Amino acid sequence: MTAHAPPIALDFDEGIDRKTLRRLRDRFLVVNRQRWQRARSSLTYRQQVVLEILPLVFHANHPALPGYLDVDCPYGLNHYRPDSATVSAARRLTRTFSIRDEGRRRADLEGLFLMGSPGTLGHSVASDLDVWLCHRDDLQEPGIRCLERKAEKLTEWASSFGIELHVFVFSAADWREGRQRAEVSGENCGSAQHYLLLDEFYRTGIHLGGCYPLWWLIPSEQEGRYRECVNKLVDYRFIRGDEYIDFGAVPGIPANEFLGAGVWQLYKGIDAPWKSILKLLLIECYAQTQEQPVLSRVFKQAVFSGITDVDFLDPYVMLYQRLEQWLTGAEAGARLDLVRRSLYIKAGLPLTRTGAAGEQGAEPWRARLLRELVAGWGWQEKQIEALDDRQLWRAEEVSSLRRVVVSELTHSYRLLSKMARDQGEQSAISANDINLLGRKLYAAFQRKAGKIEQINPGLAPSLAEENLAFHHQSEEGGKGSGWLLYRDLENPSDAFWQPVLRRSGNLAELVAWCYCNGLLTRSTRLNVRSGQGVASVSELREMLNALLGFVPFPLGPAEREALARGVRPLRNLLLVNVGVDPQAHLTERGLHKLSAWHDSLGFSGGRENLVVTIDQVTLNSWHEVSLQHYASGDTLIQCLKNVLASVALDPRAVPGIEVHSHKRGHGSAIARRVQELFADVLRQFFAGGAGPHPLRYVIEMDRRYFLLEFSGTEPGFIALESRDALMECLAQPRDVYLPIIFDRHALLDEPALRAACQASEPDSIQVFYTLRGERAQIWVIDERGSLFGWEQTVPHRRYLLAPLLRFLENLVERRTLRFSEVPVALAGVRCYEVVASNGLWRPEYRPQLDSGVALPGLEVQAVGVQEGENRVRFDLYCGEQEFTVLQYGDQLIPAFAHYIHSLRQSGERYPVYLTDVHLPHDLDPRVYQQDIQTSQYLYYRAALEDALNRELAAFR
Repeated sequence: MTAHAPPIALDFDEGIDRKTLRRLRDRFLVVNRQRWQRARSSLTYRQQVVLEILPLVFHANHPALPGYLDVDCPYGLNHYRPDSATVSAARRLTRTFSIRDEGRRRADLEGLFLMGSPGTLGHSVASDLDVWLCHRDDLQEPGIRCLERKAEKLTEWASSFGIELHVFVFSAADWREGRQRAEVSGENCGSAQHYLLLDEFYRTGIHLGGCYPLWWLIPSEQEGRYRECVNKLVDYRFIRGDEYIDFGAVPGIPANEFLGAGVWQLYKGIDAPWKSILKLLLIECYAQTQEQPVLSRVFKQAVFSGITDVDFLDPYVMLYQRLEQWLTGAEAGARLDLVRRSLYIKAGLPLTRTGAAGEQGAEPWRARLLRELVAGWGWQEKQIEALDDRQLWRAEEVSSLRRVVVSELTHSYRLLSKMARDQGEQSAISANDINLLGRKLYAAFQRKAGKIEQINPGLAPSLAEENLAFHHQSEEGGKGSGWLLYRDLENPSDAFWQPVLRRSGNLAELVAWCYCNGLLTRSTRLNVRSGQGVASVSELREMLNALLGFVPFPLGPAEREALARGVRPLRNLLLVNVGVDPQAHLTERGLHKLSAWHDSLGFSGGRENLVVTIDQVTLNSWHEVSLQHYASGDTLIQCLKNVLASVALDPRAVPGIEVHSHKRGHGSAIARRVQELFADVLRQFFAGGAGPHPLRYVIEMDRRYFLLEFSGTEPGFIALESRDALMECLAQPRDVYLPIIFDRHALLDEPALRAACQASEPDSIQVFYTLRGERAQIWVIDERGSLFGWEQTVPHRRYLLAPLLRFLENLVERRTLRFSEVPVALAGVRCYEVVASNGLWRPEYRPQLDSGVALPGLEVQAVGVQEGENRVRFDLYCGEQEFTVLQYGDQLIPAFAHYIHSLRQSGERYPVYLTDVHLPHDLDPRVYQQDIQTSQYLYYRAALEDALNRELAAFR
């Protein structure tokens, strides 16, 4: 029988008496004392001191006690008198402690309570202690802050005993008014719930000291008149008001609170599902059976009726019985089975290894209570053994169970989503908390391309394997290029008879999955059968070491601050050439190329790109791990583009880049080169935590060139097959100034050009030249960074730049007259000679003082004419002679060349200088150009001069 005392009935209408109220209070204290003893018995001898002296450290502000801050910290538990056992426990910690008589000083603290699983079937060695510390309503803010700091110190002290302690500081008035001091975090539920938490407190709370809960004295059937009854008790002095603390009633759970509480439990269930599944189902049960009283009222009614048996009143037993009744009525057998498994695992008691009562004495109460429950479930011994051997669970069992757990959590989420739609703005959880919790759910369960799925969200202690075999599909006689994962495959010929743990399209993904889910550790023995490939055990070992240094295992949940912001990459690991020999065609013949060209992107005389494949492993701020495989096309460029695109979304924190390549096939050199390339590109575009900065980055690779620049936040690459194509691209007009940055290995055979581009400045026209015997290389970098270059002979050094400078000065003068807002730098043209000194090339300023002297030979002007969408054609002028398109049509250039030839006597060859070109301002029929770039004028000047020179050469 569970009824050990006669029922107590309180009739507030007919009359109540103080003696009955004291008897009722003492009955609750009997249950309370038994629960306290059970909570204490679940701790080790050393840990018991934490629970024993906890009320004392808040009652006496003694410097020798744990958590002491200063003399001004509030202290004193109302009506608390430490017993001799508590004082003895304190003296075990500090011999100097003694209790002082504080006289009639008003206590600052009203009550101290332990709530949750301690003292219940659900308490395990991993459970924490949640404590409510309630101060008086009028305590000032500095005192509250001081108590919170003391609570933090006590948490640190308790952790030294192996106890996770959380002390929540508030007043009863704040609680009743719903004034929350904390947002969602690891142990606070923020705005997510109020009545549900109060319901849990009333049915699990253990009174440690101070005032008693006033809720004890109000009959369950009177919860609807709670305030009226409380006023009668206090106003008519049936009780002393200062002996009780009032948190309010729980007449029922408001519908608008289920959403917040449910999302909160989902938040916790991601990392620790068993307890959360029980609470999620209780929330759903409450929501669907609102006509039934909540469990706290059932508990109170049982005590009123005389039941003080703590087995019967155990909160987890009562919770299970409610869920069993509900799910049995709904014929949801699978969900009831999950509830039973969740309760069994939450209890943490392996019954197959916990002996029953016998010669050694009585069976521990938790084991006895759990065994009684399991006996009623009709479980077979194998089912219990399977749950007791969780440490032996492997990937298959965990994956199967995970599907069940995720299915249940998804079911709950869908119900909550429906509640959110139905309730709209009336939800008891804030929009910030919903967003925060939703993001954590997304990060944990959302499937997306490339994401490494975590199969063990707290389901099993470990999935580590002693032996793993990685077999290429061709080893099994199959077609394709995939990989197969086996366990304990000592003999490769046994693969046909063994189950495949996992299949994957590439080896790196399979290794990353094994590592991130804990199957692959340093102690795991490996076997690799790569078919026609070159993958080896040593390569997998190196890859494992790279992953160990890149992301810790197990990977903890993301911090609240990270989830509150948008997702961004934290760091990337690039695994280059996994299972690939970049020079396989030579390795097969026992050859290795040697050359002065050591760049891994243009190796040896053949300028080969040694980066064949890349596997990009990314850890983001929401602690998701993903892998992107690049194996076709320009793999390095594709990977670089994707990294830049992700950084451009939040350039304030550039993610780290780590690169690994197996030592086979110049692996170390390849890794260094790729590491340098990514670091250089990221630094150029995102220096200073801003960007992307406007520039053009040139990469030389595999006898080709890649030009990188951003359009807004989108990176773009242009692939160019030759040096001429690159120069033509660099000469194209731009909308804004874009400097040209060469990669450290690009155009190393053109050091003068690299030095010229490095010296370019915005809003200026700069001429750079270098002399090579009788020929000169000339480059012009215009006001927007466009580069135009050519090579010419040097018949007279004095006149090397004079025609060009005359052309540019005419252009600048015309532009100055036409516009009032011309940059000052464009008022002139600066000239530099690029020279080598001690192996370094640098531009040296060369003022052209004689640029305005008369030029020997003929000066030619050209005026562009464009009709409709036809190409631009030019009228030419030499002195007073005019040659127009209208007059000569397509024969204009030959006619003009014939005229020049006629001016020459006795075979003399007069230089022809194109010193001025006028262009129409609608070169592009789609856009009216207010101003045409200098490089565009240089392009048409070069085209005209080249056409004239070809015609003149025919007269030789």
